[in-house]
Amino acid sequence: MMKVLTSLSALPILRNPVVTLGTYDGVHIGHRSILTQLINKAKQTGKDSMLITFDPHPRQALGLGEISLLSTLEEKTELLSTTGLDYLLILPFTKEFSNQGARDFITNVLINQLNISEIILGYDHKFGHNREGDVQLLAEILTKTNRFVTEIPAQDVDEIIVSSTKIRTALIQGEVESANRLLGYKYQVKGKVVNGKQLGRTIGFPTANIEPMSDSKLLPGNGVYAVKTCIDGVTYQGMMNIGIRPTVSNSNHRVIEVHLFDFNSDIYGETVTISLWHRLRGEQTFSGIEELTKQLKKDEVDSRRYFASL
Repeated sequence: MMKVLTSLSALPILRNPVVTLGTYDGVHIGHRSILTQLINKAKQTGKDSMLITFDPHPRQALGLGEISLLSTLEEKTELLSTTGLDYLLILPFTKEFSNQGARDFITNVLINQLNISEIILGYDHKFGHNREGDVQLLAEILTKTNRFVTEIPAQDVDEIIVSSTKIRTALIQGEVESANRLLGYKYQVKGKVVNGKQLGRTIGFPTANIEPMSDSKLLPGNGVYAVKTCIDGVTYQGMMNIGIRPTVSNSNHRVIEVHLFDFNSDIYGETVTISLWHRLRGEQTFSGIEELTKQLKKDEVDSRRYFASL
């Protein structure tokens, strides 16, 4: 079972770990390729496997603008716990920490405190103050102490280099199936069911209004999606709308509404997890409630047909 460490001050006794480091947002298939090689190398040599990551995301900590995350820290930890890692070390990312030079990080943390045996990094990985740390610098310092440095080539999926940035772009454009392929799992949004205006109930499409658990979590582009929603361990098929609801609202505030098929229970206050499977269409403006209802009926047919075809 993966152990989670949140400080360097009280480390357990480690077996000269094989490590990698990075934000690992989304824990996508490129990340998993690196972790698989790391875990296999650690097992072959009788060492511990460890990922060193940071919280909050460096861009957030340094005030470099908002970044919408593919995974919250809780989600990232959960995803990583399924990989076979021995240790996840979460270092608090502060401005003071960011000012630490790459050489100091290598010497103070990797060598003196963790006593690593090897570091494995993805293609063109940079770290440390002003991103001055790279594979060349690691090799210069670590190989003098009989430690190893391995760089893994860019991971390709259908000739697309996998990156968190590409996945974010796909999601923003509503291309959830492309994003899911690069992630290696269905993208999820976790949230709490809150009170809405209950318009859907009056037209035969009752919806659960969802308030995301994290403001930093990336929401996909506006539109209607075929989704599965997990409530108390039970999964239901349904469809979800993300958008400003131009037919019934003048607000620019984005709302998440989920209609669950064959479901009729009160779930206000419940925490639910929504998995996005397929985008049915973009958000549209209709002439009125009648036209909207007609389209929703078509969306339900299309969504049910999609799941039936799997």
